[in-house]
Amino acid sequence: MADLLKLLLRVAEKAANVARVCRKEAPLFQLLVQEKTGVDKNKKFVQDFKTLADVVIQEMIRHDVGAQFPEMIDHIHGEESNKFENGLGESVIVTVCGTEKETAALLATVLDGDQTAATLLAHAIHQDAKLTLTDTGTDDLHIPLSPSDLGIWIDPIDATSQYIEGREEEAAEGRLCPSGLQCALVLIGVYLRATGEPVMGVINQPFNHKDPTGWKGKHFWGVSCGNIKACSVLRPKDRPAETTAAGGPGLSVVMSSSEKQTVKEALAPLCGPDRLMYASGAGYKILCVILGLADVYVLSEGSTFKWDSCGPHALLRALGGGMVDLKECLHSSGSSHCQGGHQDQGELTYHQPHTESTGADHWANQGGLVAYLNCQILHRVIGELKGKF
Repeated sequence: MADLLKLLLRVAEKAANVARVCRKEAPLFQLLVQEKTGVDKNKKFVQDFKTLADVVIQEMIRHDVGAQFPEMIDHIHGEESNKFENGLGESVIVTVCGTEKETAALLATVLDGDQTAATLLAHAIHQDAKLTLTDTGTDDLHIPLSPSDLGIWIDPIDATSQYIEGREEEAAEGRLCPSGLQCALVLIGVYLRATGEPVMGVINQPFNHKDPTGWKGKHFWGVSCGNIKACSVLRPKDRPAETTAAGGPGLSVVMSSSEKQTVKEALAPLCGPDRLMYASGAGYKILCVILGLADVYVLSEGSTFKWDSCGPHALLRALGGGMVDLKECLHSSGSSHCQGGHQDQGELTYHQPHTESTGADHWANQGGLVAYLNCQILHRVIGELKGKF
């Protein structure tokens, strides 16, 4: 399973490279951002090139993982459907082919014969990731799991709107970035098919920082399997206090700017000055908790999905935290307790759909969520929110 983790790190870096190429190469960038009008307006491939970029990344990950672990291929799930209709009304199933030339030919049929864009995209898909894994600490991991017991959730580009808009905002050291390219992430989560427990996660931030040659990424990983807890991020107790914003007076809470006013008002008294913070992208807000840039992430709506939370959830668990269903915690009777650092009820799972829902809502985190590293802080947040909405 250490081999699976290494593979996921590599395919996440390939995905990050595709995301960077789509913004860097002019023919792809124009398809990504332009608003078509007139006779072109109804061409699905143009309207949804951003979705095609997502699908290409998702199918690339599915292809590479399935090639090495064929017993997992039917249990690799993503956000997007891989069925497209081109300008001629032809239905095309997007897959990654055996060769770059074959993939380019397939993509050209989706892109109404745009060979330049198809060739650029296919080259990025088939290019090996340049990722140094010698310093990841994965070599000594012995994880008692079998591929046949596991499923995978993929979010190919989380915070797609921030990715498309492309603002190049920079965050000060120890502070989160409210919006912009830094909020766009590649998320891969591995869960136990029997219980839904998240056991492995990879987060790749394609636009972590910029140097004279362009954008550079950063990756994070975590494993939480029984007594095995390993993570590329330092545990909170091992971090220098000055490296995080979550160490000052009062709690620091990150949420969406569109969060309910009643939730904001309920949590404001717990927070120090300027410590009720806002950021884009569910995955990025969870990453802020992982990195200690915020104590908790609170979301009262069912607007996130299993592909958003599975990978980051595994990192939280590896660090002694977790992610809970907010509604379940608010409506539970009596007090809950921490078991081994985790909340003993309400933890999100990833194996069962909501059968009463349709479409993507099958896999929504319908009760909202709270992402945390410290169980006592979680209980304070739940206590403040009980009875407020």
